[in-house]
Amino acid sequence: MRHLTALLILTGTLALGGLALARDLTFPAMNADALKSACTTAGGKFSQDASGYDCGTDCKGGPGTDCVVHCAAGQKCTAQVSGGGRRPHSVAAALTKAARHAR
Repeated sequence: MRHLTALLILTGTLALGGLALARDLTFPAMNADALKSACTTAGGKFSQDASGYDCGTDCKGGPGTDCVVHCAAGQKCTAQVSGGGRRPHSVAAALTKAARHAR
């Protein structure tokens, strides 16, 4: 029983820690063609359905979708990006891997 409790606590801590590294951002509205173009340039996967249109990319440079932008017609777009210190200022930047800063 102790092992199960410890496992549940560890799982919860890791899950919440991972969420803390993600950031939600808002960008101006854009149409499906504009998002599709930005998505293609970033090497992402574009999808569209009744709720709007999305692009997901491997912005951390590894497998898996780490950054997602969702837009609904006539509404602002929302982005979820990984990396706690990242604050991209455009949809294109939100979909791509952050450049390393030279020191």
